[in-house]
Amino acid sequence: MQQLFTRDKLFWRTLSSLPSFYPALGRVVVLMLMLASISLSAQNHNPFAGDPKAAKAGEFQFRINCAFCHGLGARGGGRGPDLTRSQKRHGNSDVDLFRTINQGIPGTAMPPNGTTGQGVGMTDEEIWQVIAYLRSIQRRPERSRGNAAHGKELFYGDANCSGCHMVEGKGGRLGPDLTTVGGARTADYIVDSVRNPSRRLAQGLSEATKEFPQEYETVTVVTADGKEITGVTLNEDSFTVQLMDTSERLYSFEKDKLHSFKKSRVSLMPAYDTSLLSDKDLQDIVAYLLSVGAK
Repeated sequence: MQQLFTRDKLFWRTLSSLPSFYPALGRVVVLMLMLASISLSAQNHNPFAGDPKAAKAGEFQFRINCAFCHGLGARGGGRGPDLTRSQKRHGNSDVDLFRTINQGIPGTAMPPNGTTGQGVGMTDEEIWQVIAYLRSIQRRPERSRGNAAHGKELFYGDANCSGCHMVEGKGGRLGPDLTTVGGARTADYIVDSVRNPSRRLAQGLSEATKEFPQEYETVTVVTADGKEITGVTLNEDSFTVQLMDTSERLYSFEKDKLHSFKKSRVSLMPAYDTSLLSDKDLQDIVAYLLSVGAK
């Protein structure tokens, strides 16, 4: 609380100016109202905007609290999007970023500030410093280098991306929904994910450090009667596993009744080299995904 008090010397001057005969309860109420007012006003702008020293301090806080999901340099990790992009899905202003960091995003892997085992949690000042850091490394919006219309034709046609991936409710479910990928990842990141799909799978995280279930992790089970099934993990706990096979059939197994249960960091998605997908066609597909993600 002392950090909050020191933000504004006016607070102390005003509090000390209250008459000594002011009822004790009234003084408490005034104190609470002023604290709420100061907290609210602190969130109306970034007091460290454009401050290089604050941005440097924010980089340190980012590495401790945010890099686990968003990657070093904020260019995106296994779970978190690239934060160097100027367009943010949940708001672009400093106030929007403060709210996202402080309150989290329900229904996603983005938790409220200080509620997980990763990082140490941040004060308001430290959150603003992180935002100053993100502004210092922010890049201009990417320009598409391909033909988005042709990319859409390829996505749903010859390239057969839609066999496993969905965009705006249309397509397969075996791979990640790509509706928002163009707004969260760079073009280079998407290209590399197509050329080297296993590189991004689980980002090399060890089992002991997984705070959230790893989606789209490849798993192969052999049932008690010898049937082998390979697919992606949908849900898993200590006793059961649910998976989807390559034909999008759903299965649920009790682990102790399986003959074997094996995980792999090799993606079910094949590596699309230039013999399968030319650089030009891939750029067109990326252009399509970027156009959808920009909506």
